[in-house]
Amino acid sequence: MAIKKSELYSFIWKSCDALRGGMDASQYKDYVLALLFIKYISDKYAGQHYPEIIIPEGSGFKDMVALKGKSDIGDQINKKIVAPLVKANKLSDFPDFNDASKLGSGKEMVDRLTELIAIFETPALDFSKNRAEDDDILGDAYEYLMRHFATESGKSKGQFYTPAEVSRVIARIIGIREDRTSHETTVYDPTCGSGSLLLKVSDVAQTKVTIYGQEKDVATSGLARMNMILHDNAGALIVQGNTLTDPKFKDGPTLKTFDYVVANPPFSDKRWITGLDPLNDVHERFKSFGVPPAKQGDYAYLLHIVRSLRSTGTGACILPHGVLFRGNAEAEIRRNLVRKGYIKGIIGLPANLFYGTGIPACIVVVDKENAPARKGIFMIDASKGFMKDGPKNRLREQDIHKIVDVFNKQLEIPKHSRTVAFEEIEKNEYNLNIPRYIDSTEPEDLQSIEGHLNGGIPSADVEALQRYWEICPGLRDVLFKDNRPGLVDLAVEKAAIRSTINEHPEFIAFTDSMKEHSQEWEKKQSSELKLLAADIKPKTIVSQISEDILAHYANQPLVDPYDIYQHLMDYWAETMQDDCYIIATDGWNAQTYRIIERNKKGKETDKGWTCDLVPKSLIVANYFAEEQAAIDKLTAELENISAMKTELEVEHSGEDGAFSELDKINKSNVKTRLTEVKGGTDAEDELVVLNEWLRFSDKETKLKKEIKEADADLDRKAHNRYPTLTEGEIKTLVVDDKWLAVLEARTRGEMDRISQTLTRRVKELADRYEMPMPEIECEVSELEAKVNSHLERMGFKWK
Repeated sequence: MAIKKSELYSFIWKSCDALRGGMDASQYKDYVLALLFIKYISDKYAGQHYPEIIIPEGSGFKDMVALKGKSDIGDQINKKIVAPLVKANKLSDFPDFNDASKLGSGKEMVDRLTELIAIFETPALDFSKNRAEDDDILGDAYEYLMRHFATESGKSKGQFYTPAEVSRVIARIIGIREDRTSHETTVYDPTCGSGSLLLKVSDVAQTKVTIYGQEKDVATSGLARMNMILHDNAGALIVQGNTLTDPKFKDGPTLKTFDYVVANPPFSDKRWITGLDPLNDVHERFKSFGVPPAKQGDYAYLLHIVRSLRSTGTGACILPHGVLFRGNAEAEIRRNLVRKGYIKGIIGLPANLFYGTGIPACIVVVDKENAPARKGIFMIDASKGFMKDGPKNRLREQDIHKIVDVFNKQLEIPKHSRTVAFEEIEKNEYNLNIPRYIDSTEPEDLQSIEGHLNGGIPSADVEALQRYWEICPGLRDVLFKDNRPGLVDLAVEKAAIRSTINEHPEFIAFTDSMKEHSQEWEKKQSSELKLLAADIKPKTIVSQISEDILAHYANQPLVDPYDIYQHLMDYWAETMQDDCYIIATDGWNAQTYRIIERNKKGKETDKGWTCDLVPKSLIVANYFAEEQAAIDKLTAELENISAMKTELEVEHSGEDGAFSELDKINKSNVKTRLTEVKGGTDAEDELVVLNEWLRFSDKETKLKKEIKEADADLDRKAHNRYPTLTEGEIKTLVVDDKWLAVLEARTRGEMDRISQTLTRRVKELADRYEMPMPEIECEVSELEAKVNSHLERMGFKWK
């Protein structure tokens, strides 16, 4: 059984978080990630003749497992596991596994470390081989944990991690994906944190590249080194030190230069100048541009990047928005950078994306190679594309793809992106604040005084819906009728707006054409997806089908292709990804397995069976629909009987009701009460109620038994059907009835949204101008007269 990635990562996080106790997440992560690291290198390199990482005898994960429950477990891990690994591989920065101040003392430490080790004994965490060639289960698990630890670490301690979505944007806009890379291609991050940004850039390159990183924080640089090894980049050069005062990568006395430089430096570093004399900087980083303010270090890092790029190099740096418009020394630096043509583009990001700060940031893209010929700066306002994710915001898949598409193709989109000529920038005194050049605000919904005073919907508001009328030109005349020049009236009842739209022949024709368009894509994908076989590369598969769906919907009216793309990517993350990795490992094999749950005491409970690739519901729907319909009928009958029984109880539970004498309404008490009241002269009504309740109860019991037996029979039939499924049947069930059926339903939801949006706007306009001022005044006068009449009858007079 292949465990689902999402379930695996969630299991690791919840298990680790439960053991954390009162320890700060920024400290606890060091232990969890160190254990994950030891587990990985033990699985991957143990027993190899020439491993990149040496596992000394007695220092692997299995040896750590042998220490579980021992009274000196922390000390033994330090001496028998960590120390030999450090010595053999020149590693450092492992946490102290015998630190009582963090892990507790005595039995508390023993229990915590024992349970933590047990988490990583999970069979699914076998890193000796991946499920598919491109399955980076370890790297993905590490990324998942890093993101959660960053979220939990709070404002001052989450800066070690650059959100993966932002890293992916940077990796895809600096050109390394299209470049003919080789091992000699260099990528550098001067403030590399945990190394996630460097790894995302490396991932998109066509070949292995050489990675360089420097990180000021000792513990975080250790995380970065582990991260590189975990992502199969053991040769990456990660060093610890302050990049501004002591840059480690040099060619002789000068700074080493690189093909690509990326960074997410600390925002507005107030201590950047400590230990540095910028006016006499031996590396001449500030010579041609100016010295940043002593309390604002943003440009210090950007200028370090500029100096570290080769003449043909490209870089990208995440900086706070303030660098685009702050004055004085920063204005001078900005002017000099623009005049040299180094700034290729600026991308404004949503606020609250980054750990450690909630302020909005931007990506400044630097390109030296084309600087002499540059005529302007390409700007994107991407501040509105995001989703909420707990306390932070997060870029969606569609946001990432749109930013990359727009930037790489230099697409000019109203209210979103444009190239700003240097002449325009000069007129604005080199202020690069994006809102100066791109007005992304939504147009104000202006209201008509004439319409409010004398009635009528402004024609301009109706014409603003032109994109709908272009598809359904006749629908406008059905919904609206002329009033007077510049104003129209609603031509149908408000309650009929939705049905008028949905039932109009032109709108039906539009939805039919979109359905055909969708089916055309599904037909093509059905054929191609059924050709998948073992050893496929799921990441390649999703890349192909996602690009295909974007292209397929690119020129369709009223539909945003990126919304359709998002549906596919959501479903990929939820279901298709795991299914494809199952196929990559086992082929088209619908294998069932038992669901075994284990409680804290280790007791196991069998919760039935399931199949991940072909869920039971698909088997039932396709092969046992009659049996399921019979169960549904019995269930509906049971619900009806139960409702009548409950209604009877409520009706007769009052002070004088038939159930008033009962402590609890159950069969035993009702039967006892029947015996007590039989023969009583005034008990006829009570007897009727009690007998009716018993009849309902008996029927309920009978139906429950029938449903249970029918469910068991259906469960047995469904389970027995799996071994007889042919490969062709499995492909049809998975591709057509599972994957494409879900995608079709979600795409259909976009069609429903078009109708809902138009309906909502038309109704809003109708409500807004429904009662002109004279009618309102008349109604007020009538109500006022009624109130005065009532007051007079009561002997009062108002006014």
